[in-house]
Amino acid sequence: MVKPLPSIPAKRYFTIGEVGDLCDVKPHVLRYWEQEFAQLRPMKRRGNRRYYQRHEVLMIRRIRDLLYDEGFTISGARSKLQEWMQAERSGARSGAQDVEEEFACWTVPTSEPHAPAREHRSSPEAWLHELPALRKELFEIRELLAVSD
Repeated sequence: MVKPLPSIPAKRYFTIGEVGDLCDVKPHVLRYWEQEFAQLRPMKRRGNRRYYQRHEVLMIRRIRDLLYDEGFTISGARSKLQEWMQAERSGARSGAQDVEEEFACWTVPTSEPHAPAREHRSSPEAWLHELPALRKELFEIRELLAVSD
């Protein structure tokens, strides 16, 4: 019998060990997946410590599902994630029910304390394509602040 994954606590950042426990994946596998999936880029702090946010934990669970449960290869899982992101960007909503079923594990339960407001975006796939640009901008701001200190 497959043991269900634990619920994700209402925290902003998670260490690699916590993510490993939440997703039932070893830390070395998470580091490998960072190399293979461009969408998976945790924040790194001093000493190269990784800090994952909730959306990254959800993405890791989806990658794990594709690889371990659905039998995809790394390249197949990468293509599937890209396909979902491109479909969302182009606004193609044919088979919207299928997409919602695919992303069921990404939804945030509304009963959780401090759950993100869902007014502007209905689900993570709606804003997932914006993350690389936001991350780049934040790193540029951080560099500007570091230079001025």
